[in-house]
Amino acid sequence: MEHKQALPFMEFVAPGVLELHPYEPGMPVEELQRRLGVSDAIKLASNENPLGPSPKVKQALADAALGNLALYPDDGGFRLKAKLAALHGVGTDSITLCNGSNTLLDLVARVFLGAGRAAMYSKYAFAVYPLVTLAQTAEAIVVPALPADSDMPYGDDLEAMARMLRPDLAVIFIASPNNPTGTWVEPAAFERFMVQVPGHTVVVLDEAYHHFQEPALRIDSAGLMRRYPNLMVTRTFSKVHGIAALRVGYGVAHPALTDLLHRVRQPFNNGSLALLAAELALDDTAHVARCVSLNTQERARVGAALQDMGLRVLPSQANFVTVDFGRPSAPIHQALLEQGVIVRPMGSYHLPHFLRVSIGTEAENDRFLASLKRALQA
Repeated sequence: MEHKQALPFMEFVAPGVLELHPYEPGMPVEELQRRLGVSDAIKLASNENPLGPSPKVKQALADAALGNLALYPDDGGFRLKAKLAALHGVGTDSITLCNGSNTLLDLVARVFLGAGRAAMYSKYAFAVYPLVTLAQTAEAIVVPALPADSDMPYGDDLEAMARMLRPDLAVIFIASPNNPTGTWVEPAAFERFMVQVPGHTVVVLDEAYHHFQEPALRIDSAGLMRRYPNLMVTRTFSKVHGIAALRVGYGVAHPALTDLLHRVRQPFNNGSLALLAAELALDDTAHVARCVSLNTQERARVGAALQDMGLRVLPSQANFVTVDFGRPSAPIHQALLEQGVIVRPMGSYHLPHFLRVSIGTEAENDRFLASLKRALQA
């Protein structure tokens, strides 16, 4: 929204905020219905879990939904922290719970960034990294990504990052697998990188899509955190656990780093139902395995079908594929919307020829592929 005149309070707006644009989420199904009158749309835009949460979570929430709504939740998240600590082999003083892992990124920025400090991330990194950096009036060091014709096109270039290290660099954001590209960082390359990062620079390893990655390709983040107290790992319950609507994320880090985050964390930042759902989601490992199996199978099938259409698909270890159409993708995106298929345009990520497509159920993926064929023919 543009203002014709500057209001007096604009004088005190942090300079970085004026450079920001609001985060653009995937279009809700209801919005497509309002815009185009489509009543049977499917959403493959926000990397959500097509199988949803564990049946155990659904039942527990139904049973608990009307109980104790007048009481504040457990601010410490005792039971969930205990389970996460056991999962990661750390003490509960290494766990930070948050209202989605995005909030953790904001906490890190609030603690470590500000005027005269810098944060680093790759050119095609998650949109929240620049958002939290500029909101704190810190300098953003945007590192050119790997070349389009490399083995990991548009992925993080750790060697370039290492060359751009500087004394005022407070935070480095790295996601593996990365959103929006689906690319990942090789474990050996990440270890070599950590050796070069000075101890005063916090490295945030965003593992939102960790479960969808082949085990052999995963970074040994738990082992590295024992060696590098400046390494923090963030994860979310929004993806493989399928409770995106409840907003639960967490960080694992050295207790001293965790203590700093807790000093600025808002109290009661996870609701009681969210905490309960996350606890049960962790327990239902069979449901997680079903979700991972579906994604692995369908990601390969969808990728192959797209390649058969003559399209370029970026290598992905996440629950989505990013597709290069070799021309502006906006008309194709619009044609899909008109058929009731919501995918994510990549113009805001500086990839105007690309669309990002979340992996759905077999039926949803079939509908997407058929709709795309019609869109391309048109």
